[in-house]
Amino acid sequence: MEILGGPLFGVAGAGESHGPAVTTIVFGCPPGQLIRRADVQRFLDRRRPGGNRHGTPRNEKDKVVFLSGLYQDDTDQLLSGAKVTVNVDDASFESEGYEVGFTTGEPIAAIVLSTSKKSGDYTQLTGAAGEVRPGHTDLVKFHQSKGFVDVRGGGRSSYRVTISDVIGGSIARAVLNENFGTVILSSISQVGSLKAKQSLASRLAGVTDKESLKEIEAALADATIQSIDEEFAEEAAELIKQTRMKGDSVGALVEVVAVNVPPLVGDPLYQSLKLRLMGSLGGLNAAESVEVGAGRDVVERFGSENNDPIRKTGYVRNSHGGMIGGITTGMPIVIHVGFKPTSTINLPQKSVRKNLEEIDFELQKGRHDPCVGVRAGVTLESRLAIELLNAALTHQTRTLSPDLSKLW
Repeated sequence: MEILGGPLFGVAGAGESHGPAVTTIVFGCPPGQLIRRADVQRFLDRRRPGGNRHGTPRNEKDKVVFLSGLYQDDTDQLLSGAKVTVNVDDASFESEGYEVGFTTGEPIAAIVLSTSKKSGDYTQLTGAAGEVRPGHTDLVKFHQSKGFVDVRGGGRSSYRVTISDVIGGSIARAVLNENFGTVILSSISQVGSLKAKQSLASRLAGVTDKESLKEIEAALADATIQSIDEEFAEEAAELIKQTRMKGDSVGALVEVVAVNVPPLVGDPLYQSLKLRLMGSLGGLNAAESVEVGAGRDVVERFGSENNDPIRKTGYVRNSHGGMIGGITTGMPIVIHVGFKPTSTINLPQKSVRKNLEEIDFELQKGRHDPCVGVRAGVTLESRLAIELLNAALTHQTRTLSPDLSKLW
């Protein structure tokens, strides 16, 4: 069973790239948190295919419908959102989804329909004689499933299934922001050999107030690609464009930063927050590296250079990236995640069929991101939010309240 986060706050998802829908269950959200469908939709719009001209040409609207776990006494407002219609045989059924409501503490269910599918593009990958895309999961998934695998769009291995991550992360963000003022942002810092001169962590240093954080978030959203370095964003966009025209793909590095982080959450060893974040963010599709704080630069330092000085007001620097011994220090969490070039490309490559017959592979049809990092930021932010909220809730279990002995 695959669950993101947990055991106290977690997300479970189901659905394939070209299936009817992606469904999501979010469990463990504390009751009383106001959730607006439009707020969650805003993050899904950043993730959706077709939402950025430098991503995949597949265009999905990805409208979310909430089906459980929310409530308010004004049921007209609660049910003022999207409707779900199902046609079975000659009968049609319709029900209202939730638009605005408070979490009840029960599981929250959501659904996002898939409407832009070209399943015929993947016939060359079908069956034991189907061809294998180098770098993709075609070969291992086929044999793992004993041949019963959905090849359309990558099936369950598609980046499309991260819809569940973003829905769960959007809810986690709301809880973290309301209780701690936590804000999580990301910035593309490298595309291929092209590197940004400005970092998001430097830009956010000392920034904690809501208005300033909103301004930085708006600047990121307005950039050609989501990067705090505007000049780099323009150059990177052109590099991605030229790469697409050649039928190739290119890798990227994404910086993720959380500010106003609750201190002292996480554990020192087997449930270390650093361990969980490196696993969660590093486990995202196409991710190949995860670095916390100063990352691999620490290898070249002496301890006297790397240790962050501490005064009574807190840490003077943040080489540790917001976590020491897997426990948050209150400093911003800073993580860099490296993504490989998208596996599906249009150039000829050496490969095999699923029966291991050697072939010269050439993609016949299909749509892909020339740089997966362009759309990865919001999913990384979401996974960070999920793990951070779960760690905060776990920390709360260390305290027993006398109110537990009172019914009224």
